[in-house]
Amino acid sequence: MATLISVTAFTTTAMSQAKSLKDQLVGTWIYVSSTATREDGSAIERPKLQGAVTYTADGRFHFITVRSDAPKYASGDSARPSADEAMAIASGIVAYTGTYTVDESTKTITVNIETSSFPNLVGAPNQRRIVTSITDNELNFTNPRTPAGITLALVFKRAK
Repeated sequence: MATLISVTAFTTTAMSQAKSLKDQLVGTWIYVSSTATREDGSAIERPKLQGAVTYTADGRFHFITVRSDAPKYASGDSARPSADEAMAIASGIVAYTGTYTVDESTKTITVNIETSSFPNLVGAPNQRRIVTSITDNELNFTNPRTPAGITLALVFKRAK
C-alpha cells in the first residue's frame, strides 16, 4: 500500500511539473532574429525586423514583424503616404492572426490564418511551425515553407 501511495504521489508531482507544449507557448514572445534559406540551401539576407507573436490559452494567435528601418511619412498623416513610403511599409510588414492547434507528439503548431497583411496567407493550407526548442525564456521555430518557397527559422524571447 505504501508503494502504491509513493508511486501515485511521484507520478502526480512529475506530471504537474511537465508542461505541455501548448501551455509553454501561451504568452507573448518578442522577435529576436530570423534566418531564411532557399530550397538549394543558400541564405537570403533578411531585413532588420522587430515584432512579436502571442499565443492565447483559448487557441488564438497574433503575429507581426515590421522593418525597424521603416521611413516616417513626410506628411505626418498615416492615410497619406507617398508611393515610395507606402511601398516601403507594405513590403516591410507581415501581420496575421487566427487560430492555432498544437500537435504535442511532433512539436508542431498549425495555424489557421483568418486575416493578414499578406492576403495570400489567408486560408492557405499547411501553415505549420515546427518548434525546434522552447524554454521559459526562448522560443525557436521553423516555418518549413513560406508562400515564397523559403524556409524561415525564427527566434523569440518571452516578453517580460
